[in-house]
Amino acid sequence: MSTIQYGSLPGISKPVSRLVQGTIMINSQNLEASFKLLDDIFALGCTTFDTAHVYGSGDNERTVGRWVRERGLRDQVVIIGKGAHHNADRQRVTPFDITADIHDSLARFQFDYIDFYLLHRDNPSVPVGPIIETLNEHRAAGRIHAFGGSNWSHSRITEANAYAAAHGLHGFVASSPNFSLAEQLREPWPNCVTISGPQNQAARDYYQQQRFPLLTWSSLAGGFFSGRFTRDNLDTFTDYFDKVCIDAYCYETNFQRLDRVRQLAAQTGLSIAQIALAYVLSQPLDIYALVGCQNAAEFQSNIDAAATRLPEQTLAWLDLRADSPA
Repeated sequence: MSTIQYGSLPGISKPVSRLVQGTIMINSQNLEASFKLLDDIFALGCTTFDTAHVYGSGDNERTVGRWVRERGLRDQVVIIGKGAHHNADRQRVTPFDITADIHDSLARFQFDYIDFYLLHRDNPSVPVGPIIETLNEHRAAGRIHAFGGSNWSHSRITEANAYAAAHGLHGFVASSPNFSLAEQLREPWPNCVTISGPQNQAARDYYQQQRFPLLTWSSLAGGFFSGRFTRDNLDTFTDYFDKVCIDAYCYETNFQRLDRVRQLAAQTGLSIAQIALAYVLSQPLDIYALVGCQNAAEFQSNIDAAATRLPEQTLAWLDLRADSPA
């Protein structure tokens, strides 16, 4: 079995695992199972866990915080917090909402600080200056150790970091967009940002040239690469998240990519999901992949996939840019 790999992010002294476990499934209603999942994944070497202010209306942060405290792991784990998500009434990317969400999250976690803080969404009509200044205030106070943007375009991140540089402030040190082999042809949720597909080559070029760290979400395209979805069974799914996947990813160009993934999986002995994750982690980018494993076996499978490096020709073939994998 392969072992997990680590990297580092500016402002964070702890090792950051290249596989980041999402915690949207963690809750106090299933406390024993939630703690077991976190225990098992931590035991496999995962140091980094992704949370959000909106997950479970706060129950997610309370439960993750309780696990960290009861296990005595605060100095060993990197907790990613996310805030300033839109709600039904308004877009909440403002200094007031950023501040309120950070204080909410710290109270729920019962932590003194959040290792890495992501703005969960962007509102391009809001100037970057007050946002950068507010995040720097919280960083200076020790409430957050570093920050970045989830679903921020690379152009907005460039604008924000230019403001920070001009004013002697800290800027974003990572971006968290969607990225997978499958193109996101429709937004799964409002105001999502993806760097998948040929139309987003400029964004990938920017991140590669800048060596800018990426915390990529939905590497398996919302379950598209689970192998459950086919061209002729899409009308049989009733689960909310399955329907989100169908609306965002289940189109002919992606099924052609899936056909090639199946072919390569049969040749290599890897699973469809492992090939899809290996595609993401084989890119010439500084990627930390967010995954949502339901058990330790899934996480170990992802560790094994992360150890697989696909050559450029194979990557191009999987992405329909070449006629053969070698």
